[in-house]
Amino acid sequence: MTTFTTTDITELPIEVHHVDRIAESNGSIKPFKAPPGDAITILSYSPDFDAIIGPSPTQSLLLSTTTSSKNPFFHEACVYLPAHNELYITSNLLQSSSTSTYPTILISRLKLTRAPSSNTITSLEWAKLRPPQGIDMPNGGVNYKDGLLLCAQGSPAPGTGGIYYMPRNAPPKALVTNWHGRDFNSVNDVVVSKRDGSIWFTDPCYGYEQGFRRRPELPNQVYRFEPDTGELRVVAGEFERCNGICFAPGEERCYVTDTGMLYGDGGKDLQRPATIYAFDVVRTSSQPYLTNRRTFAYASNHLPDGIKCDTKGNVYAGTGCGVEVWNDGGSLIGKIVVPGNQGVANFCFGVGAELFLCGEQRLWRVQLGGGKGKGKEEVDGKGEWEGVRGDLLGL
Repeated sequence: MTTFTTTDITELPIEVHHVDRIAESNGSIKPFKAPPGDAITILSYSPDFDAIIGPSPTQSLLLSTTTSSKNPFFHEACVYLPAHNELYITSNLLQSSSTSTYPTILISRLKLTRAPSSNTITSLEWAKLRPPQGIDMPNGGVNYKDGLLLCAQGSPAPGTGGIYYMPRNAPPKALVTNWHGRDFNSVNDVVVSKRDGSIWFTDPCYGYEQGFRRRPELPNQVYRFEPDTGELRVVAGEFERCNGICFAPGEERCYVTDTGMLYGDGGKDLQRPATIYAFDVVRTSSQPYLTNRRTFAYASNHLPDGIKCDTKGNVYAGTGCGVEVWNDGGSLIGKIVVPGNQGVANFCFGVGAELFLCGEQRLWRVQLGGGKGKGKEEVDGKGEWEGVRGDLLGL
């Protein structure tokens, strides 16, 4: 385990641009491109987004490998545990330093220290951890009980992959590892229902396309698992590459991203989906299922990956430009644009109106809702504020 501590964290203002939709649509102005450097820019398309970001949003570059190893340590999961002020992030594929021909994925654990009178992060301790045994090639994750759930994509060996519970002070536990004897493809992302505790997850075939997983035995599908009964159901199919998943407030709606435009080898087909689909969650015989599938949004910049909702129903997705935000009617209201060309694969809400953004080689903290936000003693410890909620709504 390698540990790194930094106190060199600077909070800077974010420049906000108000976009003229008509001028952008008719070509009078060119779409905004992030300038070079480490500065985040916010694009507002609506007064509704102005209300979300507040009068003085700020940014902090927490960690960067751009001038050192260049390794993409900040890729997926992005799970914040407010009770312990810890953040867990999975890396992108890292080339193995051993003789193995397969890459590896590491887990970063960040212990955050905040200023006593505000929500500002003053220092952090970064530990790079090898995944526990059984959690092969971890990807997405979500808060769960006293720890988190992690999606294990699996290895080339049969009988690997699935959803694992990782308590903070105990060995991990396998919750679901197969579909009636058939291995999952490469479990990608997961969300927990607040209504009944069921676990919903996506299973695309990226592991096989990236060369570390067996040939798929199942379609690309969304599953629902009940830990108390062991029941496992397919709740949605017919995806190119199902990816991120989240619920709207009240869980009357479920969103699933489809990143079919991107192949596992990095190739792209611009005619394939870069789409967010919305489903209605209805119940028959007390069992939920998904119906009324429709296109909610198509990402303006490459792919919609990780996805979440705030308490007002606005939908946030990590994309090729950073984070794009739509209202619950599917209208684009704003973007948080990160520098570089790697975008944001995943992100999470913290406390005091903050977001943590995973940008492969960079990890940012963005403070919304009024700059400094609430002091730590003023929040309820569940990662939520009047505009954003990040405890169990989605990853």
